[in-house]
Amino acid sequence: MIELKNVKNLSNNEGYDNQPSFINDRYIVFASMRNGQTDIAKYDTRYDSKSWVNFSEGGEYTPLKIPHKDEVSAVRLDKDGKQRLYTYNLRNGESKELINNLVVAYYTWYNKHTVVSAVIEKEQLNLFVSNLLDGSNIKHATNVGRSFHRIPNSNLVSFISKENKNQWQIKSLNPLTGKTKVIANTIQDVEDICWLDSKTLLSGKNNLLYKLRLKTDTSWKQIANLGSDGITKITRLIVNTEGNKLLIAGDVSTQKEATKETEDISEESSDNSNTNSENTTNETNIESIIQRNLNAYNARDINAFMKDYADDVKLYQYPNTLQTEGKEAMRKNYNDWFNRVKDLRAFVKKRIIFGNKVIDEEQVTANGQILNVVAIYEVKNGKIIKVTFMQ
Repeated sequence: MIELKNVKNLSNNEGYDNQPSFINDRYIVFASMRNGQTDIAKYDTRYDSKSWVNFSEGGEYTPLKIPHKDEVSAVRLDKDGKQRLYTYNLRNGESKELINNLVVAYYTWYNKHTVVSAVIEKEQLNLFVSNLLDGSNIKHATNVGRSFHRIPNSNLVSFISKENKNQWQIKSLNPLTGKTKVIANTIQDVEDICWLDSKTLLSGKNNLLYKLRLKTDTSWKQIANLGSDGITKITRLIVNTEGNKLLIAGDVSTQKEATKETEDISEESSDNSNTNSENTTNETNIESIIQRNLNAYNARDINAFMKDYADDVKLYQYPNTLQTEGKEAMRKNYNDWFNRVKDLRAFVKKRIIFGNKVIDEEQVTANGQILNVVAIYEVKNGKIIKVTFMQ
């Protein structure tokens, strides 16, 4: 029986926090927003404190402990649009590039000199095994997801295969031989999983946590509802080596605060109560939507990028010139943009949240040019319904 106890918000950050992992039983690292940039945060469970590992100019994502080293690795997205996998010394934050010829988006360590990763090639992610000793990079699968994990008590790594668009699959890979094998189907349209032990998988959808016991369960079984803990959407999951601690990244709702704010506004001005109710969306949740969308843009992940937009989304050039209307038209334009521009990057210099709007001052790199852009995002019911650009 699996039971969750002592659920605690470790980051308590108004900005973007994601991709947590264990350094050991005491320390946790995750990607965390500060001053408009995502860096590597280290959390001390003993003293309930957070410190910063690095001070680079680029943004860091997916920090992981490197086996048998006092270092972590992370995907760095530099201001010039360059995206590479780096290593960071845990004592002084010094960094160096690990793989200089692949655009790594997501990854895991097989051993201290072998990386299994999802690499951006054109508009999709493909699976590579990189040997840091001889510099080889071998492709073993195409159209994969972002979830990679060592399978406990084995010499295998699991990954998500999206070759079948109607049903994603969890597969195993032997990085030494390249052999792959189907393990199980994912929950529909869910690509984030983790291993509780060598036979038990965990996954989440919305605020529900599921488990699948291989060769025992015929389907995913719900084991917990995290709605009472304020979690509205589970994204990333990771279990420690002992199998007794679970890290969850997800969207967090503070509905009571939002309701109270709406009631206070209504008391002040009943004439504007309907408008205020619509606009009183949790600021933390809104910012996480915009930041997640910006991360998908920088990763050229068209599917993840489009998930945050409403079906009838409208894009404007300031003040009111309509550029595109509808999700499909927007997808076509951005998919073409991702394919044509090789040095693509957007970096937030300043961000203001006002009601259900996020106003970003962004520095955008494209085709060798650096542009200053103001983007105004409008969010409703968890989706971006309108974007206005000023260049």
